[in-house]
Amino acid sequence: MNEIVNKTLGFFQKVPSAPTNPHESNETATFNIKDLYTTEEPSGKGEEQLGLDEKLRQSYFWIANTAIISPFYDIEYDNGDSKQYIFGDSKVEVILPNGQCYSSFVLIPLLNLMVRGKCLIVGGPGRGKTATSTLMGLIAGYSKTDVQRAIQHGQPQMTISDLLGYPLPSDMVKAENTSDIRIAWRKWLGMRVKIIDEYNRIPTRTQSALLTVLSDNYAEIFDQIFECPQSAWYLTANDDAGGGTYQVIEALKDRIDIVVRAFHFNTRFIEDLQKRIELNIKPESMIPEEIIFSEEEIDTINEQIRAIVISSPIRKRIEFFCRQFEFFEYSSDKMEYMTKDTAKLSGLDFRTLLKQDSGKDQVKDLGSQTVNGVSVRKIMTLIIYSKALAYFRGSKEVELEDIRQILPFILHDTLVPHLESPFFDQQGNERYRVDRIVWLRKLFDLSCDEYNTIDLDKDDPIDMFNEQFKKGLENVSAKEIDKRLLDIEKQLNQWSQEKKLYGYRHDDILMLKYLHQRYTNYRRWLKWKG
Repeated sequence: MNEIVNKTLGFFQKVPSAPTNPHESNETATFNIKDLYTTEEPSGKGEEQLGLDEKLRQSYFWIANTAIISPFYDIEYDNGDSKQYIFGDSKVEVILPNGQCYSSFVLIPLLNLMVRGKCLIVGGPGRGKTATSTLMGLIAGYSKTDVQRAIQHGQPQMTISDLLGYPLPSDMVKAENTSDIRIAWRKWLGMRVKIIDEYNRIPTRTQSALLTVLSDNYAEIFDQIFECPQSAWYLTANDDAGGGTYQVIEALKDRIDIVVRAFHFNTRFIEDLQKRIELNIKPESMIPEEIIFSEEEIDTINEQIRAIVISSPIRKRIEFFCRQFEFFEYSSDKMEYMTKDTAKLSGLDFRTLLKQDSGKDQVKDLGSQTVNGVSVRKIMTLIIYSKALAYFRGSKEVELEDIRQILPFILHDTLVPHLESPFFDQQGNERYRVDRIVWLRKLFDLSCDEYNTIDLDKDDPIDMFNEQFKKGLENVSAKEIDKRLLDIEKQLNQWSQEKKLYGYRHDDILMLKYLHQRYTNYRRWLKWKG
């Protein structure tokens, strides 16, 4: 009996030695000035760091296949010739991809740990939200006791002192100034993995204190400051649509980088639960040492992720997608102010303003599907998580499919759909009103289709203007400046002949106006110089 138990326990701690995704390592040797002055043999440290992306994948597969049991592959990569099947009256399509696919519920929290982001996990009770967050703390090298004691459980009575710490009573009596009062800070503030369970049950005032820690990495009580380290955050909620005890303040929601849903439990895997009960096993108590990351390793992975390349064609598709949504023609008669933010600040009803439509094709116009645009913070988040996904897959460069797969989780709670858009009334599009992940991926696909139709890879006038400007203005003659100004004016005149104005063109026009102003100022300086 003991032999069977030991074998079973060994199964729970088994990490396959074979590569999970054979490829060339992402990691390259880095120059260290100390190497010039040492005669010692290498310590092997470099060997230990080789293949950190493989270690990351091993962590993923152990969690997905052993700890959490997440037999779902919603982040799909297909190498072509995949089998497809249609089921039910709704004609739902099931694809069997030929590429390696992943469960977002496991992969996204793991990537969040490496980029030190802020991840919200939503789903019903008992679906593993807190367990997954706890595993991230354990993989980061903390003990089970430290992680569990550091979890902040949201509840309606939570005060700022409950969250951050208490002033010492003796100092409260003796101190003449608030700066003399020492604070007994909560231990979780100094950890590199921070978990807030049911964050939408925290009172509004306490949410404001949480916002300072989450966004600015410091806590403040009685003029005392505690500087927090860069951390990976995990927040959980049973409902991301305002179903908590308190409405989450907008500033706090805006600081969340990525949202992932907890899947239901596939009952075909109840046998695995039975084994855990019979053997009294909890996977979080049996994490293999091979997949635990040191602080130094996480820092190294973070650096390597940032070094992943995003090529110009891929970046241009991100740009094209992001500039579809902020433009709102009916909010102003000045180009700079024609934004959905202007409409929001006016307090007027969005639908009333939209009735001023001048006959633009609302189905073709992707901007008609949203009531807001994409913020700078979200664009930066999209870039870093796309790099992280590419790194995890063993690639040295971000692919278009990396963007397509990660984008819906980044924009899930921030790019708000305009559900009365004619797009959602089209046959077969009703489901996009319900599932934001599928809708956002469709939105990106439509943007890429439009990009290819316009053929911006080969014919993008902005590229030429940018290349000229990036070379600098030093020693550029007044005659050349006049030529460039004329070229800009000709391009704007050509675009002015287009019958309708769309979001992607709005940013192009403002870009050329910007360049025109820079050249105008430089020409004025040349004249002054004589």
